[in-house]
Amino acid sequence: MATTLARSGFLRNVVRRGSSGISPAPKRNFSSSAHDDAYETAKWEKITYLGIASCTALAVYILSKGHHHYDAPPAYPYLHIRNKEFPWGPDGLFEIKEEHH
Repeated sequence: MATTLARSGFLRNVVRRGSSGISPAPKRNFSSSAHDDAYETAKWEKITYLGIASCTALAVYILSKGHHHYDAPPAYPYLHIRNKEFPWGPDGLFEIKEEHH
C-alpha cells in the first residue's frame, strides 16, 4: 500500500511538472513593484513622525493647562474618624510588648 501511495504521488508530481521533472520556481505576486513598496514605506514613515509630533504637542498643551483644585469635601457622618484608643491598646492586637531589663 505504501508503494502505491508513493507511486501515485510521484506520478502526480511528474504530471504537474511536465516531462522534464523540473518544476519552475513559483512566482510571488504579493506587490506590484519595488517602487510601490518604497513609496508606501516612505508614506507610512512620514505618517508615523507626524503622529508622534502631534501627540507630543497635544500632551504638552494638556499638561501645561494645569488642573482645577476642588474644595474640601463636607464632613459626612459616615466619614467619622475614630479618635479614641482601641480596646487592646496602642501597640496592636497581636504584638507582644518586650520588657527591657
